[in-house]
Amino acid sequence: MPRFTVHIRDEWLAVPCRDTTNTIRWLGQEALKRYMKNKPDNGGITAVKDTRFVARRCQSLGLLDADDTIDDVLEDNDFVELAIEGDTMSPDFIPCQPGVSHLTAAYREPGEYISLDGNSLTSTDLVNLGRGLYKIKLTLEAERKVVQSRELLDTIVKENKVVYGITTGFGKFARTVIPVSKLKELQENLVRSHSSGVGNPLSPERTRMLLALRINVLAKGHSGISLETLHAMIQAFNASCLSFVPEKGTVGASGDLAPLSHLALGLMGEGKMWSPKSGWADAKYVLEAHGLKPISLKPKEGLALINGTQMITSLGAEAVERAQAIAQQADIIAALTLEVLKGTTKAFDSDIHALRPHPGQIDVALRFRSLLDSDHHPSQIAESHRFCDRVQDAYTMRCCPQVHGVANDTIKFVQNIINTEINSATDNPMVFAERGETISGGNFHGEYPAKALDFLAIAVHELASISERRTERLCNPSLSELPAFLVNEGGLNSGFMIAHCTAAALVSENKVLCHPSSVDSLSTSAATEDHVSMGGWAARKALRVVEHVEQVLAIELLAACQGIEFLRPLRTTTPLEKVYELVRSVVKPWIKDRFMSPDIEAVHRLLLDQKVWNVAKPYIDKYQTEYIPESRPISPTAFSLESPASPRKRLRHE
Repeated sequence: MPRFTVHIRDEWLAVPCRDTTNTIRWLGQEALKRYMKNKPDNGGITAVKDTRFVARRCQSLGLLDADDTIDDVLEDNDFVELAIEGDTMSPDFIPCQPGVSHLTAAYREPGEYISLDGNSLTSTDLVNLGRGLYKIKLTLEAERKVVQSRELLDTIVKENKVVYGITTGFGKFARTVIPVSKLKELQENLVRSHSSGVGNPLSPERTRMLLALRINVLAKGHSGISLETLHAMIQAFNASCLSFVPEKGTVGASGDLAPLSHLALGLMGEGKMWSPKSGWADAKYVLEAHGLKPISLKPKEGLALINGTQMITSLGAEAVERAQAIAQQADIIAALTLEVLKGTTKAFDSDIHALRPHPGQIDVALRFRSLLDSDHHPSQIAESHRFCDRVQDAYTMRCCPQVHGVANDTIKFVQNIINTEINSATDNPMVFAERGETISGGNFHGEYPAKALDFLAIAVHELASISERRTERLCNPSLSELPAFLVNEGGLNSGFMIAHCTAAALVSENKVLCHPSSVDSLSTSAATEDHVSMGGWAARKALRVVEHVEQVLAIELLAACQGIEFLRPLRTTTPLEKVYELVRSVVKPWIKDRFMSPDIEAVHRLLLDQKVWNVAKPYIDKYQTEYIPESRPISPTAFSLESPASPRKRLRHE
């Protein structure tokens, strides 16, 4: 018999329907009858027939006409929301506002798969899984290892051996032996009691990453999970059935216990879940709507599901991927600002950086040369001030290779740690099937990713710190030789005055967020877990820092493009003109004051989608692969014994 799940105020109600030729009005009234039965005062409803309501599908949020037949507008197991006239929408219904999540708004079921084996997943793969670009399947070798480790656990239970987490309690109760008849209840109680997180839920993208990463770790075959349970998790992932996981509550020591418990709770059919089909609803209904059954925990499986660093690591993977993307684009934005401020390229001479050969510094200087090289990419702006009397530029331009460079090197360091953690077994106890042994250890401790993500926040913040100072130089007429705040008719128009204030505010906020969370520790679990990493907060604040860096650089890019307007008809180098054209495709020049936030958001989206990098990258790659001799244009302020021609001109003369 067809059945529909209807949400009224704070209740989800299952409404069977024998005849789908009934109308939406009938469905709403039937749901109201069931709602009134559950309320002592009938929920304040006097008569069903007199109650006015609006119905809409939870999927796509489309309004339903009360006179339409159910058969015409709904499918079996559809989710419907009923809003009673005069009610205020329950904030518990959709914890994530519609449209906030890109996945919520534009989810398309993927057709491609990534095979997981617990050894080869990367941070890039994990972010793509979060974006809904792939489904998951296990390799045959991973399935073999999972089966092998589970057989050892089944033997332990059958032989009534005392092993931590399998036949005993947890933490302080590790010496309490549990009867075999209650081992299933033990695991279920563990998940329920540990589901004690608070705060907003992770977005669907981040919950997908969390679930995918837990599957990958279990696929290593050292946690004792059964293949049946692991396949159920994969089916839930592939259907995008995602548990309600509050973002706060982990201290990152015995793993991310609270977040991973919430993840497991939904898979058990308890708590809330989200899917593109249902929106937020009771987990059992979401699973049933996708033809899935709640998992039934076997001995040790509750512990296997919740013990590990997967929340720290999955959020860290997103943070480091976004940090890498914005660091590359920061070089392009800074190069454009240098052009607008009529700076010199001499500080990027390869001989300077060979004397201090940090890899990041050398790479950044090379990117600047590839964007600004006067022989390779002639710049009318650069030529217009070639023989000015300026001796050298401010540090915010001259020292970009040194400042941006260490950020790049730190990002690579953090990415290496995160990729190692992604493919690490972080459960306890560990199951070694080949040795026939389980061993208690401390792989669940989150200190590695916690420390790394604190480093990441500190390093990537500096990209915003130096960017905000460049924006100040663009806006300050005494430093830029441009109109104050980059606008004509100053006074009548304020231009970029408060956009710069926003950048300053974000940089100041980052200074507080960069305080390392991993230097803190509070003893928990009756001093059993007496040193913790606080890695959950390290990961969450690293993401906030990265987002602020993106926004600060978006403001600088807007300001630099506005500065170009005052230098026309002169043109900059070809790659930087392409960047300018990209920005102008989404934001028009600033002629007079207008609502600025949408402009900042539009350019922030360009950076998130890496479009600035994609526009400039072909020119950077070409410069680096063609081995073009380095341009060293003469300048009266750069002393030399003689004034040789540029390498390219020397080649032509020879």
